[in-house]
Amino acid sequence: MPSSVYKLAGILVLGALAPLLDSTIVAIAIHTLGTDLHAGTSTVQWVSTAYLLALAMVVPVSGWAARRFGARRVWLGALTLFLAGSLLCALAPTVGTLIAFRVVQGVGGGLMLPVLQTLIIRAAGREGLGRVMAVVSLPALIGPILGPVLGGLIVGHLSWRWIFYVNLPLCLLALALAWRGVPEDRGTASARLDLTGLALASPGLAALVYGLAGAGEQGFGHARVLLPLAAGALLVAAFVRHALRRERPLIDVRLLRVRSFAVASVLTFTGGLTLFGGMFLLPLYYQQARHESVVAAGLLLVPQGVGALLARSTGPLSDRVGARPVVVGGMLLTALGTLPFCTATHDDVLLGLALVVRGLGMSATNLALLVGAFQDLAPEHIADASGTTRVLQQLGGSFGTAVLAAVLAHGDGATAFPRAFLWSTAFTVVAALVGLCLPIRVASAEARP
Repeated sequence: MPSSVYKLAGILVLGALAPLLDSTIVAIAIHTLGTDLHAGTSTVQWVSTAYLLALAMVVPVSGWAARRFGARRVWLGALTLFLAGSLLCALAPTVGTLIAFRVVQGVGGGLMLPVLQTLIIRAAGREGLGRVMAVVSLPALIGPILGPVLGGLIVGHLSWRWIFYVNLPLCLLALALAWRGVPEDRGTASARLDLTGLALASPGLAALVYGLAGAGEQGFGHARVLLPLAAGALLVAAFVRHALRRERPLIDVRLLRVRSFAVASVLTFTGGLTLFGGMFLLPLYYQQARHESVVAAGLLLVPQGVGALLARSTGPLSDRVGARPVVVGGMLLTALGTLPFCTATHDDVLLGLALVVRGLGMSATNLALLVGAFQDLAPEHIADASGTTRVLQQLGGSFGTAVLAAVLAHGDGATAFPRAFLWSTAFTVVAALVGLCLPIRVASAEARP
């Protein structure tokens, strides 16, 4: 693999670190934000929800934007937008303005991550994708671990405004490096925006995310949950019908006819469920069931980060043996690492070892899925496929968080967390069975759909 590819990967990693840290840091600070801004729980929760909705609505546009303006320009623009949103959030005088500025952040973050995948896959090619993805995935691995610790330290010792100020130096450095280090690519002036697809897909995805976010608090049977879920499902179904008839749709759902991409897409949904569901469940377990402080809970989750870092060595393994054995093995390790939390044990040594295993399995799975998803796609389909995988991961995370939150809300104090972890384990085992449908070997460099 040329050194220029790893240099590009390092630059993109630095830029992606800010939005991936931001979500976990803000989640830790929600209670403090409500107190300092004199807002109730139902209001301050929109600080997180508005960001997720903006992110869900803009991800479908990322593929078209990369084709129309060039991936480099979109990356620089998205990073600038996230920087501006962070500064505005830090200066927000009221909870209403903070929520509005979180939308600006969400638009920037929603564009950045799919374009990152597009840039790096184009540079690396399929043969060495696993090795370079081990570098690119670093922010996703350390974000959920460093975020709660950093957020706890900021909330405990500084003003809540520093949870947004901390993004500024990262974004400025990433912009300076990207301006010089990300190769120029020309957009295509003839690439037209699918306005009908945009009118269907973006509000449809936003409605699904909104409904799933509400399901965590109110359950799936409440009208305020059922109505947006039903509306979102109808809009997304209408978009799929539209996309199958249009030559160049907003998101090319015809790529799902490629077996490796279709199976990897299903697993990306379940992977989002496992990743984001765990990010939601584990800090709550340590703070509510174990009565640990915010900082202590973040430190107790560090072993999961150790396991995630160990998983970087599995990137080249996916190149050699294919995605299937790594995905299935990683899913089973994730389930194994979750099982001790189903038993209500308080053995910190056992739980720490379990978190190492869980982090190893989960991260190995996510690395291999990136190889499996793109191995049979032609270069011109990478931008569309990147947007699709990000949408599915976001929906999977929202669904997983909603289900686990509903399990916690309807369980008693003694059994609620073990039952929620049992649900998480069951989802992971089902995903491992789906992983058996992936192709056994990596396709050759000449493979085309």
